[in-house]
Amino acid sequence: MTVTSRDRLRRGGMTALQICAVAALYYASGKLGLLQQLVRGQVTPLWPASGIALAGLLLIGPRTWPGITLGAFLINISLNLPSITAVLVITTGDTLAPLCSYALLHRAGFRTRMNRWRDALALVFLGAFTSMLISATVGCGTLHLTGALPGGFWPTWWVWWTGDAMGVLVVAPALLALRSARWPKDAPPSRWVEGSLLGAATISIGLLQTSPTPLLFLAFPLLTWAAFRFQRAGAAPCALAVSTFAIFAATRRSGPFAGHTLLANMISLQAFNGAAALTALLLSAAITERNQTQEKIEEACRRLAEMVERTAPDTGGPPALPHAQSDGEENGGQARPS
Repeated sequence: MTVTSRDRLRRGGMTALQICAVAALYYASGKLGLLQQLVRGQVTPLWPASGIALAGLLLIGPRTWPGITLGAFLINISLNLPSITAVLVITTGDTLAPLCSYALLHRAGFRTRMNRWRDALALVFLGAFTSMLISATVGCGTLHLTGALPGGFWPTWWVWWTGDAMGVLVVAPALLALRSARWPKDAPPSRWVEGSLLGAATISIGLLQTSPTPLLFLAFPLLTWAAFRFQRAGAAPCALAVSTFAIFAATRRSGPFAGHTLLANMISLQAFNGAAALTALLLSAAITERNQTQEKIEEACRRLAEMVERTAPDTGGPPALPHAQSDGEENGGQARPS
């Protein structure tokens, strides 16, 4: 076997392993999302599998799309859909949505580091809100045509679309942040203490979200703190945590979601989740972009100072300024009359 053949076989094996990993993660996250189902045992307010699918495409590449298809097929085949045709059609919609999201983000010049304001906007409006229309429309349309949709079309479509979009907004950024995370070196002890306090505050506020008192708004100071001090590495996990606690309360109709209709709860829940994700993504991107601009300015000042130091005369002091001419020199060498 030649070296080229071995390299080709190794790359093929690595690709197959990546496809299987994406399929396994998609299936596991889908089953986890179905624990909070609301409509027909399969429509959930948070579909983390869509975030898994998009993150896999962004980090590995479009060659992993068979893993998305396989994971979606395994989930849909386990849901007792009316026919195998319905399974295949819904699986196709679940595959096309993240692929469309990847294509739009790629065309917009999206960076997985999300260190620019435009990256956050692209993920929100192109990766989540626009692309997830495909999976929601195909899925709800298929269930409606086969007579397997007990509720109204539009309420189910709304939950399906927002669930897929929220999966992109809260799960994909957390995975992208985890992928680029590095163990901090030479971090002062105060930084570790602050990070620990942020984690404890996230859990505490999450528990308050499920209490009878409507305290959802307490999540926003937390997200602001995380974005300002830790940027995406802190804001993305916090947004995922507070959204998960809110979904837990909404699906059980406890806390601020008690005593309301399903549609009212879903509107309130997805409005909160969308606002939390937007706050975390946009604010952390803005702070990161500001920090990068400040670093560039400091670097330019340092280089300018070095350039001035190299060009200054070696007199042991700062460069000399030209002396002003005397009164006599100003008058052609003649002294002014007194």
